[in-house]
Amino acid sequence: MCGISGFTGKVKEDKEKILVKMMDEIAHRGPDQAGTFVDEEAAFGFRRLSIIDLDHGMQPMYNENKDIVIVFNGEIYNHKELREELKAKGHVFSNNADTEVLVHGYEEYGTKLLYRLRGMFAFMIYDMKNKLFFGARDFFGIKPFYYTKTDEGNLVFCSEIKGILKFPGIKREVNEEALEQYMSFQYSVLPETFFKGIYKLPAGHFMIYKDGELNVERYFDPMMEPLKKSKISLEDTVFDIERLVKSSVDAHMIADVEVGSLLSSGVDSSYVVSEFPGKKTFTVGFLDKNSKYNEIPYAESLVKELGKENYNKNINSDEYFESIPKVMYYMDEPLADPSCIALYFVDKLASEHLKVVLSGEGADEFFGGYNIYHEPISLKPFKFIPKIIRKPMGAIASKLPNFKGRNFIIRGSKTVEERFIGNANMFSVKERDKLLKTKKTNIPPSQIVESCYASVKGLNDIAKMQYIDINFWLQGDILLKADKMSMAHSLESRVPLVDIEVFDYTKKMPIDYRCNKKATKYAFRIAAKRHLPEATANKKKLGFPVPIRVWLKEDKYYNLVKEAFHSDAAGKFFDKAGIMKLLCDHKAGKADNSRKIWTIYVFLVWYKVYFEEQQA
Repeated sequence: MCGISGFTGKVKEDKEKILVKMMDEIAHRGPDQAGTFVDEEAAFGFRRLSIIDLDHGMQPMYNENKDIVIVFNGEIYNHKELREELKAKGHVFSNNADTEVLVHGYEEYGTKLLYRLRGMFAFMIYDMKNKLFFGARDFFGIKPFYYTKTDEGNLVFCSEIKGILKFPGIKREVNEEALEQYMSFQYSVLPETFFKGIYKLPAGHFMIYKDGELNVERYFDPMMEPLKKSKISLEDTVFDIERLVKSSVDAHMIADVEVGSLLSSGVDSSYVVSEFPGKKTFTVGFLDKNSKYNEIPYAESLVKELGKENYNKNINSDEYFESIPKVMYYMDEPLADPSCIALYFVDKLASEHLKVVLSGEGADEFFGGYNIYHEPISLKPFKFIPKIIRKPMGAIASKLPNFKGRNFIIRGSKTVEERFIGNANMFSVKERDKLLKTKKTNIPPSQIVESCYASVKGLNDIAKMQYIDINFWLQGDILLKADKMSMAHSLESRVPLVDIEVFDYTKKMPIDYRCNKKATKYAFRIAAKRHLPEATANKKKLGFPVPIRVWLKEDKYYNLVKEAFHSDAAGKFFDKAGIMKLLCDHKAGKADNSRKIWTIYVFLVWYKVYFEEQQA
């Protein structure tokens, strides 16, 4: 695991000095070693966290002729098999690191190498013979990859945006279009980041840069292909899931250092912990141990039963709020997911004991676990009402004061394409337009996901929702915070349930085995029951529960947010009266505005870190 950075072309300043500045910004990703490659056409930098082949895995790495060089962030879990395959074709290896498999794999297969990989990766290859640069990001976006192209024609790339900001001439300018959509999605959803002109390479994409031309192509599409129930029995499906989880956890254990696991009270991380051969697990909680916001008692109980160890920490409210600027610094872009900060603390705890942890992300997206996936089943009766009647019912209900069942009618009057943009939907278009003072595109969030829905027209609504979440929510929120919060503490986070072999199976699972009237993640839960206490396997989805709705009613934190809402920055981007009304109504108990308040507050903290403090 590591951080990569670099650029192409000529520059006026000293290349090595520029590169070192970029590398220093991401030193937390790889504190063990640093390496560089510099010539007339390129400069590559590498920060290493030593995990595989501790003595010989240093980068940049080359082929035998030293006319191909790579910097790589990630792990290739099938590198031993690929190594033998490439040796049989005549390739000569000089070490046991997975990085060298990418070098020789590129020599042998070119861009088709990507289809042979199992792992998490972001890399850049410089092919000197063909005078081209080949960069790629893994199937689901586990590892980050950012880039920009300067006016002078330099392609600049890095594992984190903060590294790119050190390249000469890069201007810091807020991308107001990103802010507009963030208000709906709670994360940075556009290809162009919150920094104007800096982009993220999307998951499942690669880039070729040659003769000053940049081409980005998609090589992997996480398309759902559900079978009918008659094609495979539930019992066979459950057996296959058990085999897959065991196999993937085993594959993700490959390391020359100790591996631990994060543990919440949910079925996903619990199932991973039950299967992994390591001993150490890590958990955080909030408030007292009897609170619904505290998962420590559960974790202690489970590890006792499984014969493992649990290290845990109770996070108090002061620690939580004091950490927000640091978290936003490491995230690069604002993320309004409160669990991001909980993850920061549990990763910090784990990093005090080891270098690698497993985590349970991805099971909900792949196996159908989110509570919202049950909605198409709940709303099924509405399908019997003609659309010509449903639409007016929803329109009328939306104009009436709140009453029991109002939201059910409104959502039932809409198609899944109209009502679902992913697991988070903070502000409506009307609300965000009213609050934002910046230039607006007036593009509704439904338009952002429109092309994805067009690709899955014929699928069941639940499969459509999964496809949207894998393309947006999984890479934009879940996996991004997993990477950034672990790397903030020089810790590698691995996600065995976000695996290409797991996905290749789950994409074909019958819908009824994913989500039905009985439960979400139905077949997965049955599999988990065979390895866990029944109460755990049936536990309702919580994520990392964080009591921000409680804290924002306390004077101390109300006043902290109030100060931010009265700042010059708040006045620059938002209608101050409007955002203060959200805060005051929440404190008075008139509405639970905690997530909306949090979305705005986190953006303001991020803006202060990157545009006021760092530029001061």
